[in-house]
Amino acid sequence: MANLGHPKCANSETERIVPQGTIKGRVVDAETKNPLPGASIILLDTKRGTMADTEGNFVIGGVPVGGYTVKFTLLGYEPLSQTDIIVRSNRTTFLEAELTVSVLELKGVTVTSGFFSRTEEQPTSVINFSSEEIRRAPGSAGDVSRIILGLPSLAKVNDQSNDLIVRGGSPIENAFYIDNIEIPNINHFPTQGASGGAIGVVNVDFIQDVNFHTGGFSAKYGDKLSSVMDIILREGNRSEFDGQLDLNFAGFGGQAEGPMFNRKGSWLLSVRRSFLDLLVDAINTGTDVAPRYGDFQGKTVYDINANHKLIGLIIGSDDHNSPDKASAVDNDMIVYGNQNIYENTAGIDWRALWSKNGYSNTSISYASSKFNEDYYETSTDLHLLQNRSWEQAYQLRNLNYFRLSQRNSIECGVEFKHLITDYRNFYAVYTDAFGDTVPSFVLDDEITANKMGIFVDYIAKPFTRLTTTLGVRGDYFSYSKKWNISPRLAFSYQITNRTWVTGSTGLYYQNLPLILLSQNEENRNLKDPVAVHYILGIEHLITENTKFTLEVYQKDYSHFPVDPTQPALFLIDEIYYRYGFFFNHQNLLDKGKAFSRGVEVTIQKKLAERFYGLTSASYFRTRYQGSDGIWRDRVFDNRFIFSIEGGYKPNRKWEFSLRWIYAGGPPYTPFDLQKSKEINREVLDENRINQSRYPDYHSLNVRFDRRFNFKKTNLIFYFSIWNAYNRKNIASYFWNEKKQKQDVIYQWSFLPIFGLEYEF
Repeated sequence: MANLGHPKCANSETERIVPQGTIKGRVVDAETKNPLPGASIILLDTKRGTMADTEGNFVIGGVPVGGYTVKFTLLGYEPLSQTDIIVRSNRTTFLEAELTVSVLELKGVTVTSGFFSRTEEQPTSVINFSSEEIRRAPGSAGDVSRIILGLPSLAKVNDQSNDLIVRGGSPIENAFYIDNIEIPNINHFPTQGASGGAIGVVNVDFIQDVNFHTGGFSAKYGDKLSSVMDIILREGNRSEFDGQLDLNFAGFGGQAEGPMFNRKGSWLLSVRRSFLDLLVDAINTGTDVAPRYGDFQGKTVYDINANHKLIGLIIGSDDHNSPDKASAVDNDMIVYGNQNIYENTAGIDWRALWSKNGYSNTSISYASSKFNEDYYETSTDLHLLQNRSWEQAYQLRNLNYFRLSQRNSIECGVEFKHLITDYRNFYAVYTDAFGDTVPSFVLDDEITANKMGIFVDYIAKPFTRLTTTLGVRGDYFSYSKKWNISPRLAFSYQITNRTWVTGSTGLYYQNLPLILLSQNEENRNLKDPVAVHYILGIEHLITENTKFTLEVYQKDYSHFPVDPTQPALFLIDEIYYRYGFFFNHQNLLDKGKAFSRGVEVTIQKKLAERFYGLTSASYFRTRYQGSDGIWRDRVFDNRFIFSIEGGYKPNRKWEFSLRWIYAGGPPYTPFDLQKSKEINREVLDENRINQSRYPDYHSLNVRFDRRFNFKKTNLIFYFSIWNAYNRKNIASYFWNEKKQKQDVIYQWSFLPIFGLEYEF
């Protein structure tokens, strides 16, 4: 019997000495979520297989450890093949297979094996990753955001942050959902008002599936201009207790899972903590510059009956950094102080199958973000900022899907948020980007506001080859007392059994962060920023496991906030080059405009054999117009990006992978050296806004994994090198107040990373 990862067929004696595991799972209809009894499940390149029972469940036991491709088939449905299915010693691997109804009935058509899933209502600008693809990606450190940074839709600006800059959009324009619950930010050391941070919070071992939408997303997602990351966490083991201990360069932790409610449910729990600060203390460096952070997350599942399920989710993190003045001086830091951030989200999702043709997801949740920060200027000890912010949100989200007929379906729902924010912030007298004095400012306010959204998508297949989605969304924000109506349209036309033409367009609105709006009562009157998306693409299956995608897009923005005292700057980009909205912006206009346009090419090969990979290239432009009416390049305008990543698995024990990225240097504004010297602070040259460019970026990350499968336990050791040839990529220039001259901050240098995962 042969299996993927074994170069030769195994004889019966080999089977006896090779440790074994189990594959369990469920097969459901991708649209209605109803179970599909009788579905066939086959482990490719082996003689192993089974059929789904009346509830869609299946079990394949006694499977030798290794990597497999599992194929699902059922008459009337498109076949589906899931790759990277890892079987481990004395462990159970769980799968959830969603099959799509087949409507293509052409003579002589060869049906493909379904290595790439397609979303009916979202035919453009979406890519899917499994947990194994995220876990093993070089340069990702198990961070779901960092694997996505290799896609052509993402600008390449700075390795030290995982901010998602999607098709020219700023880091405030991205949404995250986990099991139908919106998470404000999934990162440690988050930027207030935005969506990025230093490293991800979500435990990759808990992830079942990730869909990342880079534009043209359907009406069920609102209040974001650029992207949506939709994460589904797997369920815990319903049969037995499983545990895991982790140790890597960043920290240590553990996770456990097991059955509950007499096996009518399960639980998952993970706790992790960094240890960089412990190392610093142990070697007595005399510095307090090492950050420390931790996170916890859990998921519970309870089956009320065959058609109703309750899912509980909790995810939280705490981040601390407290460099003193001595550390700041030694490390050329322009500020020092204390940073304490606490984030947590908890919620319950009710999944209900109402009939053979419909289901609903209804979640209630609570999200909280607390910032306790004080920053001081290193050269003067000036107390620049006191940030005492507490942002809370109570949320209700309901989605409903109904299949009206084989060719018609509808998706609709409502959302409601109750916001409570408490700001006790102080901003000191300071100099702005051009060296002008900005008066001190106190933000002492408690705000309560409500957001409401309602949406409907009508998915129609007027004839066999064409699928269309017509949607509309309405959003209301009580703080500004404004309604926004967002029509959206998408289509997918199948030219042949291997080729599709896709397209989408629509309006996308987003409310500005309250940390910015609350600085002046007049900001309530600002219009919400809006983006119009236009996307056209071609998908072609080169082979059943290799897909070519070409997309062209245009995003037109309007009503961005601009500060009339700085008419040439784009305020929303301060999130990146001015460290957040930590400066006084009391008098704003909504006259800012921007656009982003580009072309992207991607070739993705799934692990059907020993090789897998993804190669992509893009050329794009993103520009803005301030209140002075002049168009300029935005700070995310790399113009061109090329990346290649992939891996080789010679057998079930070893895996080798790499990622290489090349990107054009983004724009920056040079310093006015004379003014900077006069006040010994950085002052931008207002006559050369974003007219210079950093050197081009390129970097190579390599990694190898080694699996050890014992009789009842498993061990994974991995070793990775970031920036393997030590390219000195520039992150930014800054004014060194100690040396009183312009200096440079580099991105990651040569960085070795290791990790151990022990399963028991």
